[in-house]
Amino acid sequence: MAARPRRTKRDKAKRFACWNADGVRGRNLELKHFLNQHNVDICLLSETFLYSGQAFRLANYVCHRTDKLTAGDGTAILARRGTVHPSEPVPGLTHLEATVIQVALAGKPVKILAAYLSPFLPVIGADLSACFCGGLPVLMAGDLNTEHVDWNLRLGTRWGKLLRDYADENFFLIFGPDTPTTNPYSPSTNPDVLNIVITKNLTSPVYLTSCPTLSSDHLSVLTDTTCSLPFKHPPHQTY
Repeated sequence: MAARPRRTKRDKAKRFACWNADGVRGRNLELKHFLNQHNVDICLLSETFLYSGQAFRLANYVCHRTDKLTAGDGTAILARRGTVHPSEPVPGLTHLEATVIQVALAGKPVKILAAYLSPFLPVIGADLSACFCGGLPVLMAGDLNTEHVDWNLRLGTRWGKLLRDYADENFFLIFGPDTPTTNPYSPSTNPDVLNIVITKNLTSPVYLTSCPTLSSDHLSVLTDTTCSLPFKHPPHQTY
């Protein structure tokens, strides 16, 4: 894995973080500290466990959410205030959960998705097609529970092979960090790489590092990419 580049004002590198929170309520302070400590511009969250109508706010960030009607799961994106980040729905998803915004990377619009897939559900090509359609470059990150040695897992699974084959057929790139992204609650469970990044037509290089600083059974993953994000006051956002 290539070394992560140094961030400079000249290249305007921006930082993403991806985290399976195992529930975000009650973790505001540690999440705020993490985002500030690592200078994160956009944080992609899975398993938020938020109900519709529950408040979740973080200073200096706008929260875009996709809540489930029942308990569990859910995705969200925290985008630093002042960044252009209009949100958009992803219709027609069957198993995959996703929250989507748009930003400008390297001066071009890019779809950014926070995604989650239950370990009990298969990867469906139609879900991926819905997320990656529209002609824009795409960066998706999240806990997809799809294991494959190609993105640094110990073993492969059927769902991992399906995702690998679909990526090959549709010219996607899949990235996993060199170190595990899980910190299992049970000592009998081995750590593994479940949080991955998938891109399509993204010209900027992607650098991943897992970061053991947050208190769920998943480590956060920092993603650096050289990009340019225009700034203005964001539209009114409902939390």
